[in-house]
Amino acid sequence: MCGIVGYVGEKDAVAIVLEGLHRLEYRGYDSAGIAVVNKRGLECVRSVGKLASLDRKLARQALHGRLGIGHTRWATHGVPSEANSHPHLDGPCEIAVVHNGIIENYQSLRERLIAEGAAFRSETDTEVLAHLVRSYYDGDLAEAVRRALREAEGAFAIAVIAKDHPDELVAARQGSPLVAGLGDGEAFIASDVPAIMKHTRNILYLDNGQLCRVTAHGCTVEHLRDAPVTVEVKRVDWDADAAEKEGFPHFMLKEIYQQPEVLRRTMAGRINAEGDDVRLDGMGISEDELRTCPKVAIVACGTAWHAGMVGKYLIEQYAKVPVELDVASEYRYRDPLMPPGTIMIPVSQSGETADTLEAVRLAKSLGAKVAAIVNAPGSSVARESHGVVYLNAGPEIGVASTKAYTSQCAALALFAIWLGRARGTLSAEKAAELLRELQALPDKVQWILDHHETVLKCARDPRYMNATNALFLGRSYNFPSALEGALKLKEISYIHAEGYASGEMKHGPIALASDQLPVICIAVRGSTYDKMVSNIQEIKARSAIVLAVATDGDDAILTHCNDAVYVPDCPEPFSPILAAVPLQLLAYHIAVNRGCDVDQPRNLAKSVTVE
Repeated sequence: MCGIVGYVGEKDAVAIVLEGLHRLEYRGYDSAGIAVVNKRGLECVRSVGKLASLDRKLARQALHGRLGIGHTRWATHGVPSEANSHPHLDGPCEIAVVHNGIIENYQSLRERLIAEGAAFRSETDTEVLAHLVRSYYDGDLAEAVRRALREAEGAFAIAVIAKDHPDELVAARQGSPLVAGLGDGEAFIASDVPAIMKHTRNILYLDNGQLCRVTAHGCTVEHLRDAPVTVEVKRVDWDADAAEKEGFPHFMLKEIYQQPEVLRRTMAGRINAEGDDVRLDGMGISEDELRTCPKVAIVACGTAWHAGMVGKYLIEQYAKVPVELDVASEYRYRDPLMPPGTIMIPVSQSGETADTLEAVRLAKSLGAKVAAIVNAPGSSVARESHGVVYLNAGPEIGVASTKAYTSQCAALALFAIWLGRARGTLSAEKAAELLRELQALPDKVQWILDHHETVLKCARDPRYMNATNALFLGRSYNFPSALEGALKLKEISYIHAEGYASGEMKHGPIALASDQLPVICIAVRGSTYDKMVSNIQEIKARSAIVLAVATDGDDAILTHCNDAVYVPDCPEPFSPILAAVPLQLLAYHIAVNRGCDVDQPRNLAKSVTVE
């Protein structure tokens, strides 16, 4: 959600912080601001709306300094306004704070601080931190921050600067992500690596309960309870250009077209030389634990939950172990049963999704082994799990997930084969067959990208483009495809869309059928193909507009629908990876034709780091 950037060194902090904030625009925000310490003291400029508005404001106000912090805000407490924008200041305007997360006990803190004489200027929970730090400040900024945060409850990543400390920035983390970067005579902090990787590849990943004193000469990390902490500097080795559009009009389209290469990277080095088994190094789960595992629990949110549903089907089919699938935001509130030996699989692109992270912590407290499927190296979910399968998809900038989803499905397929071979439920011959098919998917995805004329035609068709509602139907492995296709369309085009299991159509959704309703049916060849065709006939008999996603060569499907887009033939368990691509393209082109901001859809954020 919100983004944080900070700088201390000999360069212009304003330029560096602003550049970093622009690199975090993908996170979603509604206002922005920056504060610096200079010879005039502490100065702050804030603005509502996109960063372009802040850029224009700074062009009119000369703001310079060698120490600065900036923030993009996604409103939680208080409407988007200049007063509610970050940074927030203490009473004398000598201390500035930026904050991601939520201070859950802010109301009681606010009431106490007002009773002590503090005058609040905003409706936010963050402002209590500025006044709380001031109340403890006696010349040692880090100690004042430490004492303030001991009283704060909730999730936070914060950065603090003060008029009397022109060479020091103090940052701390509890729940929300925060990193520090080390340069030559300069240092940085940010809520995500892309914000600062143009300037440094040497990164410190702060952990929960840690405070960092940042100066131009380096970073000192301490626990909020005073104890010093040794943190290893990590070298980031992915390409900064991965965060650029590379000639595509939007990040989302670029990421759709990256999927063949991403799928290859997800599988690279994970299939043995004989091609009949999977190697997942560093999982932290023994062979005995795999063989005796009584249950697998998958938790995720949004698109990752749809990938988790595909994973449930794969693991149950090939590893023959029951799988429990939960929306992470519900998991910790239902008193889940966790038999000894359970393996939990959290699925997350960012590895910072607050609900997924809390589900991981609960499962670990109940004795589960955690094997995460995550894209972001060094993320909280990755660090708190026993083992990780990294997607290796590179940064995903578009808010609507595309390449992360298909790579999550591929990673779950690898996990299912790995688990099945370890448990003896999957023969070497069958595993080799599945792995050959899995390795053929990148070329098949490329074929879809090269043959998307029908998708473009449908996206221009007023029956689809101007619809107010849409229905997506699928069965078995492609019920998740229906859910994901509907989510993509509603996320970026703002067309109300629902995904349903096709067998449920007559239990309600068929009442919506009319000549104004587009129905997108995933009807690829597989065990439920004939039943899917029957569902299409039923919905078409009621005048609905039917677009089928079908297997290449299936000309007969055209007798039952208005339009069809094709994907190459593949085993049904892997068909969700192929079916996702035309659905992504359809949502993208409809949204573009409707004039929507596909990379930053309204009200959405890339990484949901609060509940």
